[in-house]
Amino acid sequence: MAYDPCRPVHYVIRPDHAPPGGDALVHEAFARVSDVTGLQFVFDGATDESAWEDRPSFQPDRYGDRWVPVLVSWQTEAENPELAGRVAGLAGSAIVEPPGGPRVFVTGVVGLDAAAFGDMLADPAGVAGARAVVLHELAHLVGLAHVADPGQLMYPTTSTVLDFNAGDLTGLSQLGGGECVPNV
Repeated sequence: MAYDPCRPVHYVIRPDHAPPGGDALVHEAFARVSDVTGLQFVFDGATDESAWEDRPSFQPDRYGDRWVPVLVSWQTEAENPELAGRVAGLAGSAIVEPPGGPRVFVTGVVGLDAAAFGDMLADPAGVAGARAVVLHELAHLVGLAHVADPGQLMYPTTSTVLDFNAGDLTGLSQLGGGECVPNV
């Protein structure tokens, strides 16, 4: 299952609680994921949307007659208790299955712990780690799961890996080569 490579994946950022430099980090990470998957990501601007769970995939009053863009939001632990402890980010995508067609991702959500990223980005030595966390979450967004190899960025816990490695790149390349699904 993957995003349709024949149409751009739109995204918006909810700027509330964003740490200094946070939005630039997100844009850089989307560019990196685009480079390795071939998927095209388009930034549609800021949003005030705060929904996280049970987010409708179609909101014509807010986004027009299309699938909603991926929502990236800087969150507090009070807003999203799943970010408590050592969890700095979460991501996932919504699936549709057209009649006779393959299942395809159409939108998603990325939640980033504003306080954790504020701490990481305040320390020049933490910027690379912050970038790695965003890359990890965007890889989840496009369909990669955790792996058992600690030498890959998709290993589930913090490590010294700061960018995609061979296994990650193989999976991301495959996800970028999904089927075109024009009837979605």
